[in-house]
Formats: sequence, structure tokens, C-alpha cells
Amino acid sequence: MIRLDATGLAATRPGRPLFAGVSLTVRDGDRWGVVGLNGCGKSTLLGILAGTVEPEEGTVRRGRGTRLAVLGQDPALSGPTVRDTLDAIAGVEPWEAAAVADRLGLGPLLDDEVGRLSGGQAKRVALARALVSPSDVLVLDEPTNHLDIDAIAWLEDRLVEYRGGLVLVTHDRHFLDRVTNRVLELDRGEGFVHDGGYDAYLEGRALRAEREARAEDRRRNLARTELAWLRRGAPARTSKPKARIESATAVVEGRARSAARPGDLPLHHGTPRLGDRVVELHDVGHRFALPDGTEGPWLFRHLDLLLDPRERLGIVGVNGSGKSTLLDVMARRVEPVEGRVEHGSTARVGVYDQRGRHLDPTVRVRDALTGPHREADWRDAALLEAFWFDEDAQWAPVGLLSGGERRRLQLLLVLAEQPNVLLLDEPTNDLDLDTLRQLEDFLEDWPGALVVVSHDRAFLERTVADVVVLDGAGSAGRRPGGYAAYEAERRAVRSSRRAGAAEVPRGSAAGTGSAAASAAASVGGGNRGGDRSGGGGGNAGPSPSTLRHRLRAAGREVAALQERHDDLADRVARAGAEGDHETLTEAGRELASVGAELALAEEAWLELAAQAEERGLHL
Repeated sequence: MIRLDATGLAATRPGRPLFAGVSLTVRDGDRWGVVGLNGCGKSTLLGILAGTVEPEEGTVRRGRGTRLAVLGQDPALSGPTVRDTLDAIAGVEPWEAAAVADRLGLGPLLDDEVGRLSGGQAKRVALARALVSPSDVLVLDEPTNHLDIDAIAWLEDRLVEYRGGLVLVTHDRHFLDRVTNRVLELDRGEGFVHDGGYDAYLEGRALRAEREARAEDRRRNLARTELAWLRRGAPARTSKPKARIESATAVVEGRARSAARPGDLPLHHGTPRLGDRVVELHDVGHRFALPDGTEGPWLFRHLDLLLDPRERLGIVGVNGSGKSTLLDVMARRVEPVEGRVEHGSTARVGVYDQRGRHLDPTVRVRDALTGPHREADWRDAALLEAFWFDEDAQWAPVGLLSGGERRRLQLLLVLAEQPNVLLLDEPTNDLDLDTLRQLEDFLEDWPGALVVVSHDRAFLERTVADVVVLDGAGSAGRRPGGYAAYEAERRAVRSSRRAGAAEVPRGSAAGTGSAAASAAASVGGGNRGGDRSGGGGGNAGPSPSTLRHRLRAAGREVAALQERHDDLADRVARAGAEGDHETLTEAGRELASVGAELALAEEAWLELAAQAEERGLHL
């Protein structure tokens, strides 16, 4: 069924057009990824599809009764608390909203005021709201920003199971390749459709570049022929029609289509050499004080790190585990509670964090680079040009830049200072795919030390050799082998936990999830592709009444486990605040066990709900 049909869309921003003649149709089961350079109009296009932005040309039609759920670039939240915001969604059970929020790392924030949330936390709340809202089309702008790796993997699974239409903008290449089945590329004002995921987009783009190169070769050959004809003198020209002369002149004066973004990033030059001593952490630990004045739980303790002059280190862990804090400690922007941090005499540290440097929206881009104390010269213009800010963009106010262009400018300001130790906190947020690939190439050959906090799996795979893992319970340690080794270890742990949960006897202290277990057994019995009419036969699915009963039982169990999980989380927080390490250890172990049960119960509920939807049952 067609849910959205957009035809001939066009949009501009002051000074230049964004795109024109863009059309796409969204049906049930379509998963559209929208890609393109920063500033090409991706977020504007999503706003037009969502109905929050008016197109300058073209139309958008919705199917009758089609419901949209939208995650915008700067979402607004209603309700005094996170829980109130999610509970206000019509037709959604509170436990379901709380379960989704917990998967997105929002469990401890449910009772926080929305006005006091950080930008990343607010976006995760808005994502949870979009995911649980009843919808036929999901429109998501950078949904993986501010999520940890576990939450991204869960979001992938949820979107793969989503039955409606999906349109999203993302820079996460793994996510794009797994979730989408069609890609709309915005390139120099035009839209190009690729059937398939990220690999299909790369292949289609390469083929288009080859066609353009062949067309330019033909034009040059024809230009040489026509130029020789034009030069044969007045008699030859007068014997030919005027139209031929005009055509020949157009061919000769023609030019190849300019590249969307020429050149690489020539920023290696001038990086000062590092000595043997770079950045050292000796028995470092840190925690923050709670609002009541007591000490909060440890983020990490007893951490020793000696960075090498060619260090390639990633920092990974769940949201809230202290990754950004550790980076601030390494930069000496935060003094650790325990231990000491030392910098070598030759170390020049550059920090690119999630907040970025404050940029006055009224200041021109070139002046943001030079500051108020000097005028930009040709060297500044060349550096901006190399970082893909053309002459028009250099004279534009910062306020007219897209979110990705502002992030690119902030990155340039850090690199322009020529540090030899780079600390990057979520550098991939809002950057386009081309910038990411260029940044990866730059870091591969960069002669300094690099420490990266990132949730982008492809970026980590390309840029780091080892990882420091923060487990969220105060422990931190270095793991060799980079992100791939870390991910393989995590998969093995998850598999063993699932196997252990499946083997727990019914009625035992850790295995009270009988409804979830029976639901999982019924779902896992190979019936998804079989006849669900309720008739006999070994492959027949359960009857409608049985399916409704199982679904309600699974829902009750998820609600009970969620309540138990929340109680244990509060107990862990209190024990940490009181310094009761014995209770903290016991409650933490029980919380992990209940968390595994809750994950199985949620998966079982979702599977049963999918069966019910496929069979058209009204629940």
C-alpha cells in the first residue's frame, strides 16, 4: 500500500538551491535511506515528507489514514518528565514505552525533567516516542546519534521488523546497509535512486562517475573536431548553417560537471613531532557528586594508560559509563578524584567533543576560523576550500550552515591548531559519508596519537587498534585487537547468557518468566512461515484465541519484569550512593540476570505481536 508519494520536490536556502525535481514513493515495507553531502538538503527533505517544511515546488500526498511518527533534527518534548512525555502517547501501554526507553539507555532518566536533559538525552527520548507511537511511516533524522553500540544493534532489529514504511538519514554505514532496501542520493541538486543498501549506493555512484567520465571524453573528442572546423576560416563558416556554429561553440566551451567535493584533506603538514612521553594515566579513578552532596558511584577506577606516539585507541561502553568523562580527564579538562594524569613536554592536545566550540551564528565562516583579532588571508581561504567550504560558503554566516556543516567547521578549527594528540568524542555525529571516509583516510596516515569515543562501528574498525572498555559498574580495562575483537567477545557473552537463560528451570528464582518462555518456545518452533489458520497439522500456528492469550500473558510478564528491573536499578543506585559495596555487588548481579530475562520477554512479545499483526488480529 502506498503511504507517501512525493513528486517534483524542490527547496533552496539563501544563496543557493538545495535540490529540485526529487520524487519518491513510500510503500509498506519500503526502507529508504537518504544520503548526500552535508548541506545538500537531507533534513529539509525529511521535513517536507513529515509535513513540517513546505516545499517550494512539488507535492506530497499521504495515503488515506496514514499515520507518521517523526524524529527531527531538533525535536521538541512535552510533559514535565520523560515518563510523562512517553505515557502521553495515545494507545500505548506504559510498560511498552518504558521498555523501549530502557533499551535506549533512558531507564535512569524516566523521572527526570525534560527541560534539564542534554541535547543527546532529549533526542533519545524523542526517538523512543517515535518508535512506540502507532505509525504507518517512520521518518527518522540521524536516529543513531547519541546511542551506544548495544542500543544501535537493538534499533536495527526493531526497524528490520517494522511493517510500515521507513525514511531515514544516517551516517552509520552498518546501520544503513542492514536497515534500508532503497537509497536516495542527493548530489548537486539532483536525486538518484539506488535499489539496495549501502553497497548498492556505492556501486551506483561509481557507475555514474564512470558514465560522466566517458561522456566528458566524448565531449573532448568532439570539441577537437568542432574546433578544427571552426578554425578553417570564413568560407567554411559561411557555407555552414548558423545553428552548426552555435552548436560547435557550445561543445568547445563546455566543461565537465564539477565534482561535488574536490580534493582530499591536506592537514598532515606541520603536525609537530611527539616525543616518547605522550599522555599517561596512573591509577586514575573518577566519580561525580550527587545532587544531595554525597558521592556518586565510580565511573572507573585503577586505570593505567600510557599512550604511544602512534596510539590508535578507542573507548567503548554503554551510555553513562563515563566515556566522555575519561576523555576529559585525559585532556586535563577534568581533575580525577584518584590518581594523576601527566602530559609529555611535546604533547599538543586537540579535543573535538560532542558540544563542539560555540560558534556565533552571525559570524561569517571565514571569520570563525581566524577569530576577531586578524583578517582572513589567502592561506585561510585555501584551508577552508580544502575542507570543502567554497567561496560562497566562506562568506556565509554560520547560522546558515546545516548541522553537519557546523560540525565539519568545528572539526576544522581543532585540526587547524595542528595538535599531535587528538581526542575525538563522537566525531561521526552529523558528518556525511564522504566526510567520514576522508576523515578515516586522514587519521590512517596522521603522524600523531589518537583516542576516539564513537558508536560508529565502521569508523572504529578503520581507525583504532585497541579499545578501553568501560563496563558501567566502575571497571575499565584495555583490550587488544580493536573493535572487531571486542565485538566478538560481546557476541560470545550474549550467546552464553541466552543459552543460560533458556536452560533456567521453570519456577526457579531466576526463571520466573514462564509466559515469556512458553511464548519464545511457540515462536521459535518454526511456525512463522507456516499456516496460521488454526487448523491441524504439525506446522499450523496457534488459534487466534490462543495467540491473544499468549500475547497478553507475555505483556503482563514484560510489565512485571520491567517493574522488578526498575526496583533493582533504584537499589543499585542507592547502594552506590551509600557506599554499600556488598549490596551493590549482589543487586548488580541480580539486575543483570533480570535484564537478560526482560530482553527475552520483550523479544517474545514482539514476535507474538508480529504474528498477530500478520493475521490481522485486533487486540
